[in-house]
Amino acid sequence: MSYAADKRLVLTLDAGGTNFVFSAMRGSEEATEPVTLPSLADDLDACLKQIVAGFSEVHNRTGRTAVAVSFAFPGPADYPRGIIGNPINLPAFENGVALGPMLEDHFDLPVFINNDGDLFAYGEAIAGLLPEINAALKEGGSTLRYRNLLGLTLGTGFGGGIVRDGQLLLGDNAAASEIWGLRSKLHRDCPVEEDVSIRALRRVYAEIARMPPEDAPDPKTLAKIARHEEKGHSAAAREAYRRLGEALGDAIASAIALVDGLVVMGGGLSSAAPLFMSAAMAELNGHLQSREGRRIPRLEMQVFNLDDDTDRRSFLAHKVRDIPVPGSTRTVSYDPLKRVGVGVSKLGASRAVALGAYAFALERLDAGDAPTKITTPYRSVT
Repeated sequence: MSYAADKRLVLTLDAGGTNFVFSAMRGSEEATEPVTLPSLADDLDACLKQIVAGFSEVHNRTGRTAVAVSFAFPGPADYPRGIIGNPINLPAFENGVALGPMLEDHFDLPVFINNDGDLFAYGEAIAGLLPEINAALKEGGSTLRYRNLLGLTLGTGFGGGIVRDGQLLLGDNAAASEIWGLRSKLHRDCPVEEDVSIRALRRVYAEIARMPPEDAPDPKTLAKIARHEEKGHSAAAREAYRRLGEALGDAIASAIALVDGLVVMGGGLSSAAPLFMSAAMAELNGHLQSREGRRIPRLEMQVFNLDDDTDRRSFLAHKVRDIPVPGSTRTVSYDPLKRVGVGVSKLGASRAVALGAYAFALERLDAGDAPTKITTPYRSVT
């Protein structure tokens, strides 16, 4: 459902370990200039006061007309009940903090909290890759339409979200789509996030270039080094991105075998996709082997890189043929090629998350599914 013309206003937050960025959305657009405050992530009382102060500022700026608060916050968490667990980059939150109920009490508004990967996927399903590809298929005369989407965020960590037939898949424990914890192909005792993240990229570069990891360049600089646009160990930079792509492709293959839908990537590392997509695509369209030595395609579907012109044309091509119905003069149309596509977000992760948060809140309100008050102790912010 599109909320682009909706006049309701929702307060939002982009929660990071260093800064909190508060804003408000109306009709899928920002209704005010963002307010940025330091997160004060080591002091719970101070951190909670910052959250209240930031939301209060944008609430006042927009005439206190908001109908809900909706935002992404790092997990682990009981998102439906608004309880934050022990986020790594926000150490003050430990042993369960009832952030959602606290904000409900303070602002007397329904509060919706989700994982950023979930909201990224939801935003892309509403106004990003999913409608874009379906429109291109329609324009090309294809009857194929996609209803499922796997969204991936690549940056400090490796996050995910799944939209199934227009609905965000949250899971019974609010722990669906936690792709970061899949076993890594490159280091079998480690979660894949250890090989698909900024720290992984810098670690590999440092190993090959023989320097301390803390001295390795940032991802943007590494991308320039890999493209020979800046001085550095270009072979190390290219290999760091290649290994990231290999681990990423393996993880996507495992996930998409269950989801069977389009894949969209966002986050800081996605801007360097040309440096790692070849390795990822080799994994996705690679083969396994039976115990008897027979080669088996890794996936039942063929995967196409939607940001590659040749791949995109092949993906969109209408390849339906008529086949006879046995014992009848009738024929039915048949496309034997099962296909999925992988592409980089055109919206950008921040905007997709904001759109997802906005739409999620309004969809829940329209369904009469606002959060209910719960009684859970939390530390005072007064």
